[in-house]
Amino acid sequence: MGVLEDKANARLFYKYLSKVYDRINPVIWNEEMRDDALEWFAIREDDRVLDVGCGTAKFGSRDRVRFYRGDAERLPFADDSFDKVWSSGSIEYWPNPVDALAEFRRVVKPGGRVLVVGPDYPENPVFQRLADAIMLFYGEAEAQRMFEAAGFVDIEHHIQQNAPGTPKAITTIARAPAESTEGTADVATVDA
Repeated sequence: MGVLEDKANARLFYKYLSKVYDRINPVIWNEEMRDDALEWFAIREDDRVLDVGCGTAKFGSRDRVRFYRGDAERLPFADDSFDKVWSSGSIEYWPNPVDALAEFRRVVKPGGRVLVVGPDYPENPVFQRLADAIMLFYGEAEAQRMFEAAGFVDIEHHIQQNAPGTPKAITTIARAPAESTEGTADVATVDA
């Protein structure tokens, strides 16, 4: 487990990173990558969407958004509450990603989709050791394992990169089974 997969360490890290996050993040995750992910995710106007780990989300006072502070592994919502669940740049800090993904499956409606963006595992062995010491980095095989373990189906992975030489992101889109195993575009966010 990497040092930032500890919740207290991750909160402290983001306390300081949040001050420069909006300037640093576009190097890794740019608008074109986000737009591609949104196109794959296909949010409809009447979808109720949960964004887990919203970071420094900027919404106007007239947007239909409610913020909740919570834990990705114990979401403060009833079963089958959302049409879609989105999380970008958060999974790498979760101590138990399969538990959090199972929570996503619990709160998304049967047949609903989830999209998770995380850091793709580096190819260079030196960067691999560094990545393992910091936080969760994973490739397609590990993403497939995690999403299957959490009960998702129709799992697809996209490797995205801002520019050659920059870190890669892995964007996974999956669907909750059509039958539930548990009991205007609104967006709810959880600061994981």
